[in-house]
Amino acid sequence: MDHLNGKTVMITGASRGIGASTARLFADAGANVALVARSENRIAELAGEIGPRAIAIPCDVSRYWEVAKAVEATKQTFGGLDILINNAGVIDPISHLATSNPEAWGHAIDINLKGVYYGMRAVLPDMIAAGSGTIITISSGAAHSPIEAWSHYCSSKAGAAMLTASADKETATHGLRVMGLSPGTVATQMQKEIKTSGINPVSQLDWSDHIPPEWPAQTLAWMCSPDADAWIGQEISLRDETIRRRVGLV
Repeated sequence: MDHLNGKTVMITGASRGIGASTARLFADAGANVALVARSENRIAELAGEIGPRAIAIPCDVSRYWEVAKAVEATKQTFGGLDILINNAGVIDPISHLATSNPEAWGHAIDINLKGVYYGMRAVLPDMIAAGSGTIITISSGAAHSPIEAWSHYCSSKAGAAMLTASADKETATHGLRVMGLSPGTVATQMQKEIKTSGINPVSQLDWSDHIPPEWPAQTLAWMCSPDADAWIGQEISLRDETIRRRVGLV
């Protein structure tokens, strides 16, 4: 993964799961990593584990000014920003529409959808000016199919997928690489929350049915390489056996 050596990546939702695994892998490959999350203690511990290649930036992605400051802090620390991975997301509160809490429903949109927009808005001017940059958004099968009691999650992920397609349409001619990754079900804290809900078939899956977070992390590293250029502007699914083989997971 020499293509990551010396690059700077900002990862939202970096405190655990896919985000933390991605941070470790990218740093091992020689990248500088900006760990962005609300969980200040967890990202501080992770930054300490990684070492001088990492910076921990407490940030609530539902607030644009915090995202913009995180981008500026990353650039000031490492001299630039090459890759943005929009990974932050929430599944709570799992609820049927008729009994959902309007404020909580809206807050999920603030994180899962507006948080992706805020990240893009904060990095795009500099990337367009530089004529290079990679933006990858973590998507989901829920972006394309309704799931019981997940109206907030499905709606926000569908919006984020459209944001990704829109960003590609507007920036591909400027040399930017914009893509989405639908990892499938991953063995993370989110799946534990889903399991606890007991609602819909996803909650009935066994823990062994989920892929490890290291798989999406490895796929994200591959997506940042020229080998993935044929997929620019698209959403890649880790359910696709062809992709798994290309990444080296099979």
